[in-house]
Amino acid sequence: MNNKSIRAMTSPEKILARAAGRAFVQPGDILYPDPELVIVHDGAVEMAWQELSGIGYGSIMNPQRVMFVTDHEVAYTTQRAVERGRNIRRIADSWQVGQFYDTGRGGHGHIFPIEAGIIQPGMFLFSYDMHCTNYGAVGALCQMVGTEITTVLGTGSLWVQVPRSILVRLSGQLQVGAHARDVGFLLASGFSCGRWGAPHDDRLIEFGGPALPHLDLCTRVALCNSITEVGVNNVYFAPTPAQMANSPYPDFASDPGAHYEAVIDLDLSSITPQVAMPGGPDRSADVASVAGQRIDHAFLGACGSGMYEDFEVASRVLQGRKVAPGVRFFVVPGTVETARRMASNGLTQTFLDAGAVLLPPGCGPCAGGAMAPLGPGEVSIATAATNHAGRFGANEAEIYLGSPLTVAAAAVAGCIVDPRLSH
Repeated sequence: MNNKSIRAMTSPEKILARAAGRAFVQPGDILYPDPELVIVHDGAVEMAWQELSGIGYGSIMNPQRVMFVTDHEVAYTTQRAVERGRNIRRIADSWQVGQFYDTGRGGHGHIFPIEAGIIQPGMFLFSYDMHCTNYGAVGALCQMVGTEITTVLGTGSLWVQVPRSILVRLSGQLQVGAHARDVGFLLASGFSCGRWGAPHDDRLIEFGGPALPHLDLCTRVALCNSITEVGVNNVYFAPTPAQMANSPYPDFASDPGAHYEAVIDLDLSSITPQVAMPGGPDRSADVASVAGQRIDHAFLGACGSGMYEDFEVASRVLQGRKVAPGVRFFVVPGTVETARRMASNGLTQTFLDAGAVLLPPGCGPCAGGAMAPLGPGEVSIATAATNHAGRFGANEAEIYLGSPLTVAAAAVAGCIVDPRLSH
């Protein structure tokens, strides 16, 4: 291997190199990157405050680069939630946090920063929550650090190991009734069971291939989100020319000869509607295998399917129809702006006319069932980020995951159905 190929880097490696002040990085390197933004969701703010205050920190590093987001508990349903909200506002003021999106101000923290243009191609960020992989949809790289967000707030950075990369090359186009979430479920299942013949654990998954110019932002977000739960390090799309137009960073495309540990080819035209069986988003199965499964609850929203286009395609399925008797159908716009667009363009009326219940922008039931929970023995189909036991409340409930099309079709049928039958 010559020196030129050794120095070749993927686009995400270039982002990490720039953030760490390096000319070159390679998988396995340990870096301390300098983030443009640090995002903390409402459930982690008090923890960080208590830990830092407990060791004598009266302030945080670079508060103007810190964002607090209230999206998990938007409509307070307990006195503890009221108290937590009050504490978050107090902490944001005490720490002089630069960007604070309280309840009703932004929406889901994995969506509205993209929608508002806060996240730009080439940015490096730290976040508390794992579904920050969404930001890869616009060519940004965000590292999930969980409870170590306290270290980032206190010191300004945290060690990061440059991950190995896998390239997924997409070709073709989705057939009618299929959706990007179906692609994500199939990919997650394939990684989990070894179908792709490539290790995925702690790898960065980069999407490429001839289909990319035809994939809109909503599709890219869905793909970034749907494979997160299987243990990948991150997910990434090279930014489009339109996205790069406002980026503060020069072109950082992958170099010819950049190394990928494995390459997976996937024809989108071969994808059929899928569901993720209860227990995990990697438990993918053809929707026909569970057709007829009765449901009590349906949920459209969350960080993988909370963009305007997700509600637009679902509303077409609902047009002129009613939610089935005995089914509670909850619709949660991802952002305040999406809720406004839905109202002004008639989507909200379509959902209300069908008998759906609209909840405030944010995570919705996906945040541990804080709103619209499931009871023991109940069955839901949802576009949530995950469907492990207890995700929507009762451990004894069952949650199937599907695309917005599949969820909407099930809500009116009262059972899981193939959404292609609704077209």
